[in-house]
Amino acid sequence: MKLYDSGVFLLEGETVVGENEAPRELLEKKEQYKEGTISYGILQDHNTGTSKENLKIRFDAITSHDLTYVGIIQTARASGMERFPIPYVLTCCHNSLCAVGGTINEDDHVFGLTAAKKYGGIYLPPHMGVIHQYMRETEAGCGKMILGSDSHTRYGAIGTMAVGEGGGELVKQILEETWDIKYPEVIAVYLDGKPNPGVGPQDIAIAIVTAVFKNGYVKNKVMEFVGPGVSSMSTDYRNGIDVMTTETTCLSSIWRTDEDTKKYLAAHGRGGEYKKLEPQKIAYYEGCIYIDLSAIHSMIALPFHPSNGYEIRVLNENLDDILHEVEENAKKLIKNPELQLNLRGKIHDGALYADQGTIAGCSGGTYSNIMEAAYLLENKSTGNDAFNLSVYPSSQAVMMDLLRKGAIETLTAAGATIRTAFCGPCFGAGDTPAHGQFAVRHTTRNFPNREGSKPGNGQIASVALMDARSVAATSANRGRITAADELGYVYECPEYHYDSKVYANRVYQGFGKGNPEEELICGPNIKAWPQLPELNENMLLKVCAYITDPVTTTDELIPSGETGSFRSNPMGLAEFTLSRRAPEYVGKAKAVMNNEKARKEGNCPEEIREILDKIHTIPGYEKVEDESIDLSSTIYAVKPGDGSAREQAASCQRVLLGGANISVEYATKRYRSNLINWGMVPFILNDPAGFSEDDYIFVPDIKKALNTDMKEITAFIIGDKIRKLSLAIEPLTEEEKEIIRCGSLINYNRKHNSVQLQQEEI
Repeated sequence: MKLYDSGVFLLEGETVVGENEAPRELLEKKEQYKEGTISYGILQDHNTGTSKENLKIRFDAITSHDLTYVGIIQTARASGMERFPIPYVLTCCHNSLCAVGGTINEDDHVFGLTAAKKYGGIYLPPHMGVIHQYMRETEAGCGKMILGSDSHTRYGAIGTMAVGEGGGELVKQILEETWDIKYPEVIAVYLDGKPNPGVGPQDIAIAIVTAVFKNGYVKNKVMEFVGPGVSSMSTDYRNGIDVMTTETTCLSSIWRTDEDTKKYLAAHGRGGEYKKLEPQKIAYYEGCIYIDLSAIHSMIALPFHPSNGYEIRVLNENLDDILHEVEENAKKLIKNPELQLNLRGKIHDGALYADQGTIAGCSGGTYSNIMEAAYLLENKSTGNDAFNLSVYPSSQAVMMDLLRKGAIETLTAAGATIRTAFCGPCFGAGDTPAHGQFAVRHTTRNFPNREGSKPGNGQIASVALMDARSVAATSANRGRITAADELGYVYECPEYHYDSKVYANRVYQGFGKGNPEEELICGPNIKAWPQLPELNENMLLKVCAYITDPVTTTDELIPSGETGSFRSNPMGLAEFTLSRRAPEYVGKAKAVMNNEKARKEGNCPEEIREILDKIHTIPGYEKVEDESIDLSSTIYAVKPGDGSAREQAASCQRVLLGGANISVEYATKRYRSNLINWGMVPFILNDPAGFSEDDYIFVPDIKKALNTDMKEITAFIIGDKIRKLSLAIEPLTEEEKEIIRCGSLINYNRKHNSVQLQQEEI
């Protein structure tokens, strides 16, 4: 694998010429050749604005699962929504376990179905399919764009540029507004050769993520897959690579299409959705990742990130050294000397052993992955000791053909348990290992807590990511970590036969058929958003969490798993904010909220009075009126927001009166967008922090600062001494600035759509 240190020109889709080596006639037309990418054509086709640089995108379809769709619909309702103007697919694949939290999960499913009937949506009931597999099967098509409220919204291998964003961006599409971005840089991913036997899509994905995550090579850029190697893989196989591009922190992905793409769409009854997508004869890319597919070996991503990748053969040759390094890095994340990861304790008989295996979700549960896993386990046994294997086909349509082909029978006979389509193993709500255990999974992520353990409660488990082929090989060896590409086999996957009856007989298809008279059924846990304040002239922040980890994931900001049962109750869910990373945060944020309420009622707490008095000693602000200053909480994190698109990572802070985040940088665009849509200011530091947890920070004239270039915003740390702090805000659109001024997207929509609505009581 090679990362180019400059832009490249792609000639005839075959020849890569580095910008440093390009002839003058190419360089002189570089700007013109930027328009030669597949990405350029799709983005401009969906751009409703007049500028080719500042895009205003309308999508062809949107999708959400049951961890997010209630909040999105509630926000859209509060903003004046009357119908779903484009296909909106509501899936029930995250909170499918309806025994968790009593009636809560099924209450949300009833809400989803009745919302689809009322507003004209598409409703996929629990266990029928995971969100991304269903969208591949029924909505994705060449040249389309789809927006989803899940970070793994990626359908590039079917010629669809898909994006995962927070719920606020879906609300904008429902209200027929736009997704506004600057035209992104596009990185070519040039595939050459073909994968060796035993190498699966997850192996290639882990290799890519390992190469580009830490250096930010593709951060907030589009990955465009080109080159002859694309056609060496089936579309089903490509899907498994494509969905993992999310873990690179790229903005989106797109692949050139070919006869296999056409065959895939035709097999799903949508042959008319095919068109050939390929770069023009000359296309310019801002970077290039060259990959010789034949050089990729079976991979493993060790805890606690998909970028922590090693060839399995290299790991097995250096077990003690590599696992010791992983254990040492884990100490920095867990920060509890009494709770330590012990992977080296899993070494015995000269090998590393796992306690559990899982093949599941949008990345692992696809037809070809499970078929090949069944082939490797035919007439084998997973054993009757601690090791266990579970397999989750990604949809009922996939399950049906696996049954026809005998793969389910083969897997069951080998000792595997077969589950329905469910995303739980990807986020810690399924197959949680025992304390101290080690799991291998073909799923999307292995962040801390993604296996379901709770280090804050003295529990710890860990997950490594592997391809389904190596998970199956490992299972056949009773948990002994085994590289599938070392088995010396050749397998050709039988052709997949899709049967649409499974959906025709169960999925509610309501697009364009909304009935305003339909009752929207709301269970007792479904609550409206609380009223949120507008931005005042001056901002006083209390630092309620100070996190120095290199990266802070959305799972740490608001844990996934069983906490999701409260996702439809804003204040109920907010109780879990940072609970596994900074458990004292909620109490501190509530204290800020209560202090501000008391102050507004004329009973200013002594602590706040002292801070305000100190502000009045700052030259130039001696006469600043207390009424012009609003108190709110903030968190500091070095690089927050990697991972999930769940807007709750921001909204849970906001309903606790969070006013801002302060960071060195934001891990993803989607998290920063979530902050903005919830009316929170996304500050970055110009200088070292210079403050600590529990400090107060005064940001004067914040409203005026939004009218500047925002590169230098002077703030003050209010302590025994008053010290200056230099902040900044990266560029915002005019609409984003106004959302922040209004205090939230809901407030913005009410104001600018002239909708006179009162906050609903549900």
